[in-house]
Amino acid sequence: MKRKLSVLSIFVLLSTLTSCFDIIDEITVNADGSGDITLTANLSKSKTKLASIMLLDSVNGHKVPAREDIEHALNEAVNYLKNSEGISNVSKKADFDNYVFSISCQFKSVNNIDNLLQEITKNLKFKPLLVSYDFNAVKKTFSKNYTYKPEAKAEYEKLKNDDKKVFDDASYTSIFRFENEVAASSNTAAKISKSKKAVMLRASALDVINGNINLTNKIQLK
Repeated sequence: MKRKLSVLSIFVLLSTLTSCFDIIDEITVNADGSGDITLTANLSKSKTKLASIMLLDSVNGHKVPAREDIEHALNEAVNYLKNSEGISNVSKKADFDNYVFSISCQFKSVNNIDNLLQEITKNLKFKPLLVSYDFNAVKKTFSKNYTYKPEAKAEYEKLKNDDKKVFDDASYTSIFRFENEVAASSNTAAKISKSKKAVMLRASALDVINGNINLTNKIQLK
């Protein structure tokens, strides 16, 4: 298992051993299309249970990843991104007390974000979030393009009932921040902040898996 798992596959495996986890992506976009991104897996709501699980070899037929497996997966992603075009200032955080893990970097163009997503999902059997980003500095538009993958639901249905339960309280949150104020957001499920400079969309993991929510959003800036 060592040195073979991607970052996201590690977190997916951890999540099948517990419950109440959140996947969060935060993207800040400057007026010229550059910016920074942070991807976070927050399992802190189950930290007590996870601390006990991490002492075991396996649970319910699942191999428990060792701390070094998680650290190695994060380091592999960091090293890959450091050599990726348009990506700089790559860093990671691994909080094993609260089980919060994140990877951050700066980008010259929002299109460079796709490289990060490809790296963390490369060893998954299916891609639960098939997304790409686009920014038009002239028209002042930022777009997240999302394509639902039916394979996500098919893989979910293969799980044992106990494993399915861990997704009941899980969530996915996407946060976009901008220099300019937001004039409009095409996704009705997304919320514009009071400052008008941020847009947030939060969805349950089950809605994402079952294709009950569309994560595509086109944001018009002032």
